[in-house]
Amino acid sequence: MFDTLRLDLDDEFPETGRSVAQVLLDVHRSYAGAVTPILSHVHALAHITGGGIPGNLVRVLPEGCEAIVDAGSWRWPTVFRVLMRAGKISLREMRRVFNLGIGMIAVAARDDVEAITAAARSAGIETSLIGEVQAGAHGVRFAER
Repeated sequence: MFDTLRLDLDDEFPETGRSVAQVLLDVHRSYAGAVTPILSHVHALAHITGGGIPGNLVRVLPEGCEAIVDAGSWRWPTVFRVLMRAGKISLREMRRVFNLGIGMIAVAARDDVEAITAAARSAGIETSLIGEVQAGAHGVRFAER
């Protein structure tokens, strides 16, 4: 993939001001500090890893429930935008493969969103309300703004 960009590890990764090595070696964020205090407020947690949001969120949805993800509710980290352009990767493939900056999804009642957001903020984790779960075909659907 980096042959397409023609970058070595010491080169600057486009639009980041950091080297390719620094971008690739970013430390994985731990969500324990944000999640532990709010476990009683959450119906489910989905750790978004390989398989992206569709491949991971669907695992915590009961049959007959569909997650509608607002595709414009958060900004992708620069690295994903660069990779998409440089690799000529489709939006569908980006969503299928990468987390696009959403590392953990808490599925909860609307009344619990404020408590969950406050706990994440206290742990230094930015949050976004990215969608809702409703009755429907079991799966994840992206809604475009």
